Order: sequence, then C-alpha cells, then structure tokens
Amino acid sequence: MTEPQKRVSIERLPSGVSKLDDILGGGWPEYSFNVIVGEPGSGKTTLAHQFMFANATPDRRAVYFTVLGEPTIKMLRYQQQFTFFEMAKVNEAIHFVNLTEEALSGDLSQVLNAIVAKVEELSPRIVIVDSFRTLAMKTPADGRMELQEFVQRLASKLTSWQATTFLLGEYPPEEIREHPVFTMADGLLTLTQRVSRNSMVRQTQVLKIRGNAPQPGLHTIRISQDGVKAFPRMLTPIEEAQGTVWHELISTGVSGLDEMLGGGTLRGNAMLIAGPVGSGKTATAVHFLAEGGKQREPGVLVIFEETTPKYLDQARSFGFDLDGMVKEGLLEIVYVRPLDLSVDETLYAIQTAVDRVQARRVVLDSISGLEAALAPAFKEDFLESLYRLLGALTGAGVTILMTVEVLEPYNEMRFSPHPISFLTHDIVLQRYFEFEGELRRFMTVIKTRARSHSPQLRAYELTSKGLVLGEALTHLNGVITAVPQARGRE
Repeated sequence: MTEPQKRVSIERLPSGVSKLDDILGGGWPEYSFNVIVGEPGSGKTTLAHQFMFANATPDRRAVYFTVLGEPTIKMLRYQQQFTFFEMAKVNEAIHFVNLTEEALSGDLSQVLNAIVAKVEELSPRIVIVDSFRTLAMKTPADGRMELQEFVQRLASKLTSWQATTFLLGEYPPEEIREHPVFTMADGLLTLTQRVSRNSMVRQTQVLKIRGNAPQPGLHTIRISQDGVKAFPRMLTPIEEAQGTVWHELISTGVSGLDEMLGGGTLRGNAMLIAGPVGSGKTATAVHFLAEGGKQREPGVLVIFEETTPKYLDQARSFGFDLDGMVKEGLLEIVYVRPLDLSVDETLYAIQTAVDRVQARRVVLDSISGLEAALAPAFKEDFLESLYRLLGALTGAGVTILMTVEVLEPYNEMRFSPHPISFLTHDIVLQRYFEFEGELRRFMTVIKTRARSHSPQLRAYELTSKGLVLGEALTHLNGVITAVPQARGRE
C-alpha cells in the first residue's frame, strides 16, 4: 500500500492592504502569476506598489518594469506621497527598470530579453510589469513574437525562477472574457470605477485566484494618503452568526415603553422607531443608550445627520450625559456624512467600533440619513447590506435600535413604515394628532416577536427629563386619523 503524498504547502504573501487579504482568501499565493486590470486611475499602480513595499526585503528583492508608461522618476515622485512608500528600499530591495526603448522597437522578444536579463542579474522574488496592455497595442503583424507567446514565455520563465509576478493592464470587461492571456493567469483581479452624478465609486473583484477561496462579488475600495483601502462585503450568514437565542428582556430606558413592549425588548433584537420629524425618535435612542450605561453595557452610536457636538448637546437637553459615557469608554460615536458613502465602508466602521468597545447596544440614527449619504451606485445594495449587518450583530447578542423618518400625509398612518421593517423584531410608531387646538404626540407598538405587546395608543411628551409617557388615549376615537373626537360626542 502506497503512502499518501503530502500536499504542497503554499505560502501567501500579504497584499499590503489588510482587508484585501480577506477578499483574496488569505493573500497572494507565493510564486503565482497574476494579472491586475482596470481603467486608468483605478489604482493598479498604487496597489502593486503597496504589495511590493510590504514584501520586498534585501533577501526578497522586487523589480518593477515600466513599459511605455509614465517615466519612472515621475511615477516615483507621486508614489512617494503615500505613507507606505519607503525610500530606503529603492535601489536596495526594490529596483525600477524602464523598458520604453525596447517596447518602442515593436519587437516583443527585445522586451522579453530585457526582462530576463534583469531578472537573472537580480534574482528577484517579486516582478511587476506595468503595463503589458501597451505591449499588445505595439505588437506588429510581421511574424515577430505575438503578445500571447510573450506572456506564455514570460510566465514560464518567472515561474521557473520562483517569482511572484504581476502584470498590470487597462482592459475592458469584454476583452477579459475573450483574451487568452487571462486564462494563463493564476490570479485575476479587476479594479473598476463607476461615476453616478457627482459621486465616483471604486470597486474590486477577484475573478479567480488558484489555491485560494476568495470572497465573491464586488468590494468597495478607496485611495487615500495611505494608499488603497478595501472594504469587504459582510458575508457572515445569519444562521452562522446566530449562536444563541436570547430570552432576556432588557429595558429601553423608557418605563412606559417597556410596558407596551411586553417588558422591554429581547437581547439581540433589532428595534425600529419610526415617526415624523420632531416626534422624539432621537430622544428614544438617547434613553436606550443611557440605560445601557446604567447597566454597564457598552454602546455604539452611529449618526448621519447631526455632528457629534450637536448630538451630545441635544442629549443634554433631555437630561442625559452621553459625554460621560464616552469618557468612561461605555460609548463610541461614529459620525458618517460624506455624500458618496459606500455601504461597505459604513458597515465596516460600525463593525469595527462594535468590536473595539465590545458593544451590547447599537443605535443607528437614522436610517433615512444613511440612505441619503449613500452614493447612488450603492442604494440598490442598501437592503441586502443592512440585512447582513443586522444579522451579524443581533446574532452575536447585540441589541440594535434604529430610527427612521416617516414621510406621509398628516392624516394617514402606514403600519409598515419603511422597506426595512421586515428586518426588525420590534416596531414602534410615533405620530402627531390634533386635539383641542393643540398638536400632540402618541406612540404605539405595532410589532414584537416572541411575546405579546400592548395594543394601546399612548400620549407622550418631550421634557427636560426625556420622553415621558402619559395615559392611554382610550377616551378618544379616531386618533389614527390625526383629528380624533372624545368618545360619546355626537
């Protein structure tokens, strides 16, 4: 009986972008032959430089070949602006070689010979060619070496020399499917840019990477002073995140509301507070966070409309000191407001804050603000992404309170106040009504899960002590119409 052969161990090199490693399935496989394609300005060169500076050492040299692109000195002048750039590595661990003269000859064999000669001279472990698309554009039809043969021979040479290789190029999606070059690659990463009105969204996708299990789909990236940043889609299914079903009731901080909810909300629930502007949604959210502080349960507050100082000041007007909770480490505030926001970035910021403070309560104030802040390209992914976030957090026992502004006629009342209603466990509606020449407020619970709730409509007021519930409006008819009458009145 023959002994089973041992599997070959593949080392994975970090991309230089931590979250991109998650998307790639652990990093770039060592000695792999990879292609990175995208439009001009999509981040190909920056991404390649990040990988190179993250991995190049005197014992693991890198060679960066530029072909018919911008001069090396010009490229380096701009790349030096990134924080990952280390000048000490240039000409020591990292070598830049310009092949413009060889490429202009139109003979790819000269380009290949120049690359081979430099590789034999330096014995690098990382080789990058930027851009091989320009070689295809210069390929003559006179019987000399074609691009496909060039890439095949180059890949064969570099693999035999045990180098991790990247070819960069500007290829549209339709050519990626048709061009034989891409079938030879071990890894294929695309970078795309989408412009919608005044916002631009950058995304990346791993079309293939041999030996890895990459995350499917499009993932948001941004280019900042630190280089490329990646924001993977949250892929944890609810059934995997849900480890325990909680039966513990926790207080919202509003005593009358707890009674209406059947004793409070269940730990790990997602609760929606819906109402028109000025109805007290934020006051309810502040109560919820302050109650968490009393119970020593850390919280995360995510705001999209008010700035942090204004929000804290508003909380003080209701009699709550959220500043103290922040100083104690019981509350972290995430303020997000750019108008080209991506869902992935937002969810990543929330998840990071939750993990940092080990939050047990999270407030999203408001969902309406989040939708308004999203770039148009991400609005269609809003429900799916929010579904994943809620599933991951509630499955880990985090209780979430979300607010949403309801836009509806004064005398109408929708019992499903927002498309996200189906994602929530508890729904509380806040409304205005007119009585005796005054505009007053009432709230009601229209949905709870795993317990019964009160059917009452209860009046409430916003005071210097927060939200105070009053009597049930049993003496009035037609409250939902917003113009009720006293019972028994003809």
